[in-house]
Amino acid sequence: MSFPNPTDPVLDEVTPEKSEFGDILTQFEQEHKDQKAKDASQSLQGTVVSISPDGVVVDIGRKMEGILEPPAVEQAGGAQAFQKGDLLSVVVTGRNEQGYYQLSVLRVKRPTDWTGFEKALADKAVIAGVVLETVKGGLRVDVGVRAFLPASRSGARDIAEMEKLVGQEIQCRITKLDIDSEDVVVDRRGVLEEIAAIKKEEAFRSLVEGSVMNGTVRSVMDFGAFIDLGGVDGLLHVTDMSWNRVGKPSDVVSQGELVEVKILKIDASTHKISLGMKQLQPDPWAQAVATINVGDRIKGKVVRLADFGAFVEIQPGVDGLIHISSLSWGKRIQKPSDVLKAGDVVEAVVLEVKPTEKRIALGLKEALGDPWEGIEKRFPVGSVLTDVVVNNLAKFGAFIDLADGVEGMIHIADITSEKRLEHPKEVLSTGQKVRVKVIEVDKEKRRIRLGMKQLEPIHVEGGVAKVEIGEGVLGVCRLPKREPVKQAEAAAKPAVDIASLSAMLSNRWKQGPAPVAGAPEQVQRGEVRSFRICALDAERQSVELALE
Repeated sequence: MSFPNPTDPVLDEVTPEKSEFGDILTQFEQEHKDQKAKDASQSLQGTVVSISPDGVVVDIGRKMEGILEPPAVEQAGGAQAFQKGDLLSVVVTGRNEQGYYQLSVLRVKRPTDWTGFEKALADKAVIAGVVLETVKGGLRVDVGVRAFLPASRSGARDIAEMEKLVGQEIQCRITKLDIDSEDVVVDRRGVLEEIAAIKKEEAFRSLVEGSVMNGTVRSVMDFGAFIDLGGVDGLLHVTDMSWNRVGKPSDVVSQGELVEVKILKIDASTHKISLGMKQLQPDPWAQAVATINVGDRIKGKVVRLADFGAFVEIQPGVDGLIHISSLSWGKRIQKPSDVLKAGDVVEAVVLEVKPTEKRIALGLKEALGDPWEGIEKRFPVGSVLTDVVVNNLAKFGAFIDLADGVEGMIHIADITSEKRLEHPKEVLSTGQKVRVKVIEVDKEKRRIRLGMKQLEPIHVEGGVAKVEIGEGVLGVCRLPKREPVKQAEAAAKPAVDIASLSAMLSNRWKQGPAPVAGAPEQVQRGEVRSFRICALDAERQSVELALE
């Protein structure tokens, strides 16, 4: 195989054509580059022709119109910042597939020489640049010369976002400049952060307390949700989401949802904004205080228990409190859960209404009625109560459960007369069933005095009875003998039908034993009688008494 000779006439004819085509191509690229640089360095005046989701079309006085594509529109403040007929100062950044000039409204210039780059670096000035391509570790940007934009300073979150920047004009700042090696490094992220901070401050200053506006739920937390109000976030606390009780914020709002909120408070020093949703609805408390009166009986559901009481939902968004002291008349309640649980439906009485404080006090025990009403008839003095239970023991006596909400007390001196007690537990225990006698009833002080020793059988030896004439002081009384029953008195008594043994026994049981001549007079323990002191011996500590 033979190779062509370089001096072959055919090659001499081809080479000039190739050289001419290469020169034309080079010249075209250079002219295009020069025109692109010229366009990028010149500001043009344009008129907004139309606004659509695809961008803002601008008449720039050329054969083809220019367009602000969505990214450029967003950088300029969004579509709401433009109106048809507006005059704009724009910069041509390139052409898209449809032939439209790609525009930017960035009001920054590109340095045209190395002196300009040095000044931009020293002044930390913001310059414009067009992203040319993605390269290893970042992006290549045309800022008048080719510069490198590290991925970490691009402002993009991932590779996909970085690729979307190709062909777009960006704002950046020179962070490194080596003229000898023509090495230029730029930063976009810092510029974006500064722009965002400025927009945030402008948005914050535009807000007014009490105004109502729309916002987008940016994130939902356990305590509430953060709402984007157009560059600045406000907190919608869970307590301000609804007048009704909210279990968790995600039950009311979701991320990305558009919501209407009211600005409740703006803290200029901390830039904190408090928002509310329930404030856009009528306050149920206004209706509640207008219709609920003290003494009303109402039904509600227990929604929450606390150490001090139970909260009851009276109406949607309106809770009343049953204090622990109003849960029961008699039981010593340690905690509300001893009586109620969440979800219980109860009937209560309105005890107090405080509209300004939005507080309603309720009573559970008051709805059941006062157990001390008519207490004298229920437990008359002298009556005997059986199988009542010892509730509690104290050093001075024992508390007895008589009924729900009614308690009586046996003083230690009234427990037994057999011996002097140091503590009631020597005879009684909690939960024990006892038999007592009602000694005193004081409704005003809600006090019932009981006794046990008053029911003890009296043991009389030789016609002698012991009599308590003071606490711990006993006297001795010799009981007089009974007089024989006279025949006339016996004859006056109605005759007893003893036709049957059962009738006779029943009659004998009712009348008691017949008095026996010469037997001592009968007395009962606990019976109050009048005595006179017959003899007193201080040394022997003895007192002799006689029945009056």
